[in-house]
Parts: sequence; structure tokens; C-alpha cells
Amino acid sequence: MFRMKFAPIVIAAIMLSASAFAGSNPTFTTIDNPLDPTFNQLLGINTAGVISGYYGSGAPGHPNQGYTIAAPTPNSFPKPFRAPFRRRLPVLRRTGPQLASGRRPTGGDSNFGFIRQANGFTYLSVNDPLGTGVPEINQVLGINSSNIAVGFYNDANGNPHGYAYTVKTGVFSPVTIGKGLPDAATGINVNNLICGFFINAAGRTFGFLKALTGGQAITFGVPNAPVTQFLGVNDKGFAVGFYIDGSGLTHGVTYNPSNGEWNTVDDPNGVGGTVLNGINDKGDAVGFYTDAAGNTHGMLVNGLQ
Repeated sequence: MFRMKFAPIVIAAIMLSASAFAGSNPTFTTIDNPLDPTFNQLLGINTAGVISGYYGSGAPGHPNQGYTIAAPTPNSFPKPFRAPFRRRLPVLRRTGPQLASGRRPTGGDSNFGFIRQANGFTYLSVNDPLGTGVPEINQVLGINSSNIAVGFYNDANGNPHGYAYTVKTGVFSPVTIGKGLPDAATGINVNNLICGFFINAAGRTFGFLKALTGGQAITFGVPNAPVTQFLGVNDKGFAVGFYIDGSGLTHGVTYNPSNGEWNTVDDPNGVGGTVLNGINDKGDAVGFYTDAAGNTHGMLVNGLQ
């Protein structure tokens, strides 16, 4: 997916929106799997504080390996905190107490979507038959408690197209913002509110929030930023993701659709960039940052709401 391919550029200055967290004081904790302190990304966190992520950049000899962990108590560990390894899994995003979704590298640069069933041992392949890209790219990026998953596939021209997949019926439904515009669905909450991003005709990328059925999409782009992506949404409709500013600098972003308020989130150690991937209903978010040495670290942020 696009966000995996972005190489964060060195951040020279921290940008904040006018609201500047609206008085909140977020705390940052580094969480890395000790098997690989050079590359970790955290993808999702549920209300119980269980986090999913992966280590390994995916380069030759450095494969992706998924894992789940329990969140540390804020300020109870010295930074950086190295989280205990729990389980080796494909790359996955945990969005509920038992359900998880993700992508499975298959060789030849292809990716197939999957859903890890509630028993923890059964995996359901999810690949939209409209995906005609070569290599085949199909990723499932979120699932809710109603067993509705969202993701995207690439067409023959390499453009992404978002979809929703209902496990009970096995039916794929397109998630579109504008006719013919490339887009990707990246998360879905308990109310079937989908988050994601799309690229307009001028080539600018915007985040969106859209109900699974009916209603108008809410779209947002950080002012003067060529790229804004929403990557996670909680059950309150609060979205997180990242943007790239006009100088090519990468920052985490939060967005509240009820009032249009947005905020920049930069890990103090993230001199090479910060991305938010997921958020729970308590306002705890996860993602990653890149340090001065070019290493990618998993990141937990408490107190965003």
C-alpha cells in the first residue's frame, strides 16, 4: 500500500495546527519487538489495549513477521520500551478482541488479503476478483465486530480501488469517492464508518470518512499538503493517519469530523518522520517513527482525545 512505500524525509521543524491538541498532553512510548530493533510498525490497538504490528522491512533476508502485544502502562517503562514478543503471525491489524485482518506476502511481490478467524488458527483468504494488477496486490486493512472488512486491490494500471467485504455473505462492495478516482479503504468502525484516502484528478491525496451505505463522504486534506491519508478510525469517528507537507516532511495527523479539528502528531524521537496507523476509543494511537539513524520504531501515543 502507498503508506508502506513512503520514505519519511528528515523533519526540520514540527508543525502544529492552530488548536495544538486542544490542551491535551499526549505521551509517546517506543515499542519494538526485540527480534528486530531496526524495523517495527504498529498497526492497530483495541479498547483492551492489545496491539498488533510487525517487524522486518520485507527486503530480501528481512521478511515481515506479525506479532501481538499488550500495551504498557503510560510512563511505567523507561524509553525506549522493548515489548515482549507474543506470537509470530503474518502482517495483521487487530480491530477487535478476537478478529484481525491483514496482508500476506506470497512471493513475486504479490500480496493477498486475509482475515484471521476468532479461533486464532483459521485464516480466510480475501481477494477481490476485480484485482488484475501484475504483480497481484490485494490487502485487507481493517475489520469490525460485524465481520465486515475493508481494503483495496490494484487494477491493471496499478491504481488502487477500495472495497468492503462481508464475511457472512462473501460479497465484495466497492468503496468509491469519485468515479474513476484511485482510492483505498483502510479502516472500519463498529458503526460501519469507513476511513481511507483517494487521489483527485489533480494528483492530490485526501483522507475520507464514509458510511458503508448511503450518505456523503467527508473529505479532508491538511492545508497546502499534497498528501493526506486516514489509516484508522475509532468507534467515535475520530480518524488518524499522516500527511506530507509542502517540503516533503511526514507527520502524523488526527481528525475530528464532528468539528473539523485536526492536529499534527510528531514523536519527539521521530526526526525521520511519524505515521499514525490506528486508534482506540480511549484515544490511544499506534504507528511508527523513523529515528536519526534511519531505523523504524513502533510507537504508542496516549492521550490524543
